[in-house]
Amino acid sequence: MAVVSDITQVNLNGLILKNPILTASGTYGYADEYNEFIDVSNLGAVVTKAITLNPRAGNKHIRIIETKAGMINSIGLENVGIDKFLESKIPVLKNNNIEYIMNIAGATLDEYVKLAKICNDNRIKAIELNVSCPNVKSGCLEFGVDESALFELVSKVREKYRGFLIVKLTPNVTSIEKTASAAERAGADAISAINTLKGASIKIEFINGKFKKTVVQGGYSGAGIKPAAISAVMRIKSAVNIPVIGIGGIETLEDVLEFFAAGAEAVQIGTANFTHPEIAQQLVVELSDYIKKSGFKNLDELKKELRA
Repeated sequence: MAVVSDITQVNLNGLILKNPILTASGTYGYADEYNEFIDVSNLGAVVTKAITLNPRAGNKHIRIIETKAGMINSIGLENVGIDKFLESKIPVLKNNNIEYIMNIAGATLDEYVKLAKICNDNRIKAIELNVSCPNVKSGCLEFGVDESALFELVSKVREKYRGFLIVKLTPNVTSIEKTASAAERAGADAISAINTLKGASIKIEFINGKFKKTVVQGGYSGAGIKPAAISAVMRIKSAVNIPVIGIGGIETLEDVLEFFAAGAEAVQIGTANFTHPEIAQQLVVELSDYIKKSGFKNLDELKKELRA
């Protein structure tokens, strides 16, 4: 089912997408898995699960647990590695006409730089720099919480990569305005925010007179984090001049409009994909219909009115 419409086109500082509905890294596999449910090529873009220099098996303990308003995950960046991704995943994306953004993650600055060069050499059009995953022992969050380290990392990546560079920020900082500003000064083309909040869940059972506790610590996502995400987008928007891609608890068209009103130019759908695999395409259709029924010429006009 084709749902492409010019009225939903978005220009993210030079990266032109057919619509502003993207999927968040870690919630959509390598992008083609959801073709069983929808035509993924209808989406603005799919952000791949984080790709590292070498394959990763991920964490061995319990990885996912549901909460009342979302979920906690501790996957640990399980992925096939950059070589396998280039060899077996990209051809599938191209054959299915799927627009994608490659999320990359490293344990050290050197690993990020090597990944950036590989992406540049292979003409990957857009990458999202993961500096905010809380579920690994080294890298990612270490850079994302320190504005000086983040500035150096983004600067070094920018030297090797000439395509569209998105920096995905963590909310687990004192001032997300400062980290966003550091990313912009270092050469980022856009900011995506927020990644997961640090969270924990303790399942308690009373068995044979003793308590049994199952503890899962990791990244908290889902509907419960939307207010924090909206606040972060507003604060980032006040601090930078580059586009912001909003992420966090989006499940409905109303959520999408709220992020637009806060200043986001596009959004990423995350946790909702697990329970409603068709949700991203549904939001593309609903947004297009809403623009037409409300009498706006296009997405830009809708955003302008929302922010008036």
